[in-house]
Amino acid sequence: MIDLRSDTVTRPSTAMREAMLAAPVGDDVWGDDPTVNAFQQHLAKRAGKQAALLFPSGTQSNLVALMAHCERGDEYIVGQNAHTYRYEGGGAAVLGSIQPQPIENAPDGTLPLEKITAAIKADDPHFARTRLLALENTIAGKVLPAGYIDDAVALARQRGLATHLDGARLFNAMVATGTTLEAMCQPFDSVSLCFSKGLGAPIGSALVGSHAFIDKARRWRKVVGGGMRQAGIIAAACQYALEHHVADLEKDHRRAARLGEGLSALPGITVTSQATNMVFAEVEHAHVAPLAAWLKEHDILLDLVYATRFVVHRDIDDADIERVIEVMQAYFKR
Repeated sequence: MIDLRSDTVTRPSTAMREAMLAAPVGDDVWGDDPTVNAFQQHLAKRAGKQAALLFPSGTQSNLVALMAHCERGDEYIVGQNAHTYRYEGGGAAVLGSIQPQPIENAPDGTLPLEKITAAIKADDPHFARTRLLALENTIAGKVLPAGYIDDAVALARQRGLATHLDGARLFNAMVATGTTLEAMCQPFDSVSLCFSKGLGAPIGSALVGSHAFIDKARRWRKVVGGGMRQAGIIAAACQYALEHHVADLEKDHRRAARLGEGLSALPGITVTSQATNMVFAEVEHAHVAPLAAWLKEHDILLDLVYATRFVVHRDIDDADIERVIEVMQAYFKR
C-alpha cells in the first residue's frame, strides 16, 4: 500500500524499535526517566533554548504552550489555516478559555503584518487581552521566509506580545533552507517540534523555551493529562529520529517535486502548490469519487475529500512515486 494521506502514517524502523527496547526508563512525572531527561537536554541545546519538555502529541504541546503564555480571557493571534486554530478541536478556547483571533493567511502562508497590527486589541476591559502571536512553519508545506519571521516577531515584541511557533514540520523547513534548528527556533519564545511525522517516530512531540516557561508548561501538561510514566521508550524513538532521520527529509522533498511534476501533466488535475514534502492539487469534481476508488483499487491511499494533498514521507521511495504517476495516467487514459 502506498499511503500519501499524511506523513503521520510512517512506521518506526527496526533500528528505532531496537533503540526503544534498549532505553533505560524511570517515572518521568517524578523526573526519574534518564532517557527522557537526556533527550530533553539534547533537544534544548540543539534548539538553542534553555529547556525542553516531552509530550505525547503536537496538539497537546501546542495547547500547553498557549495555556502557559495566556491566562483565561486572553487572546492569541493566529492564521485561519494554522493547525492550532483549525485542526486542534478548538482546544485553546474549550480547555484554556483563550480566545483565538484568526487572520487570513497570505498565499505564502504568512500573516500580513498590517493585519496583525489591526488585530491587536487596545488595553480596554471591553476586549480580550491580546497576549500572543502564533505562527506555523511549514504551513501547507511552505517555508515561512526568514525575513518575514524577523519582522513579525519584532512587531510582536514592540506590542508586548509573546511568540509561539508550531514547528510540527520545522525540520522540513530546516532541511529545505539549509539552516540549523537553533536558527529556526531562535526568534520565538516557544516552539513545538513533532517527531511522529516526517521523522518517523511512532509518537512524541516536544516543547522548547526558557526554564521559566517550561516549568509553567510542565504544570499545565499534568493538568491536561500529559504526564507520562516510563516515557523513555518514546524519548528514545524521538532521539533516534533526531540523530538519524533528519537528513532523509531531503529525499522526501525531491520525491514530492517529482510527483508534482508528474501530476501537472495530467488532465483534470491542477497542481496549486508544491513545497517541501507536500503537493496540493485541485481535482475536477466529476473525477473525485471515481479517482479515489481507482487509486484505492491500485493500493494507493489518498484523501481527496478532506484535502487534495499528496504527502511524501520516509516510507515512500522513488518507485512508489513513479507508480502513483503511472496509475493516475492510466485513470485519465481510460
